[in-house]
Amino acid sequence: MFAVAGASGRVGSMVTDGLIKRGQKVRALVRSAEKGEGLTHKRAEVVVVDLLDTDALATALTGVTGAFLFLPTPPPDQDFFAANEKMVTSLSTALKRAKLQTVVFLSSIGAQHPAGTGPIVALHNAEKALANTAKSVTFLRAASPLEIWGPVLLDAIDTGKLPFFGNPHAAFPQVGAKDVGDAAAHALEEHIPGTRFIEVSGVQNWSAEDVAVIMTSLLKQPIHAVERPAEEEVAYQEHLGLVPARAALMAERSKANARGLLHFSHPHEVRRGTTPLFDALGPLVA
Repeated sequence: MFAVAGASGRVGSMVTDGLIKRGQKVRALVRSAEKGEGLTHKRAEVVVVDLLDTDALATALTGVTGAFLFLPTPPPDQDFFAANEKMVTSLSTALKRAKLQTVVFLSSIGAQHPAGTGPIVALHNAEKALANTAKSVTFLRAASPLEIWGPVLLDAIDTGKLPFFGNPHAAFPQVGAKDVGDAAAHALEEHIPGTRFIEVSGVQNWSAEDVAVIMTSLLKQPIHAVERPAEEEVAYQEHLGLVPARAALMAERSKANARGLLHFSHPHEVRRGTTPLFDALGPLVA
């Protein structure tokens, strides 16, 4: 049996589906009973647990072979890095108590850098803290999530413009939730001893312009990728609903991408998914 944190969420649900399709038993870890309602018909064992409740988490992880874990986004009123450090401490302590065979942790492209990548720095710190918490630890460094385009859809629909803080014609690694979930499920089953990194991306690299072309098809209206000045991003992210501190982190992430920091450590070993860009972006406009 494998435990899956955030089993009702964007990536966690895909990990759950992937494992169940492979005939594996799943213990679905969710924040509330409501979150778990859609999982019972999949024959998953649903456990309601707060990942910050270390004792409850250790109990939820006990008796399983492996677990898929990630860092949930902290509430907007909390300091981003302090909240993530607290979460990592809980995860690390619970894992050591549960003595699992295998852990797969969702990290990110660019997590090899200790600074300068915005919110990804928290994942760099998490990798350091979670190494050796199980016999087999895999850090799944996923490319930029295609779902990140979701918040800009309303503006794109209203204006016909898809804003991008960088070169809209330059292709860069991106990936959808299904391909990340499939890679995580596969990694859980491999049970390879030691600490390793798996880098995962989409079928190919795509540009903002490529995304705009697919959005044009999905939305049935012309959408054009438009380059926006880097100095405008903080204000734009606040316009999308982020608090100033989080907006600044996202702007730093965009600058890191423009500077080439968001790259894979081992580009020749990247595991590529199979989901076409049209299919990966489809759920965003459903």
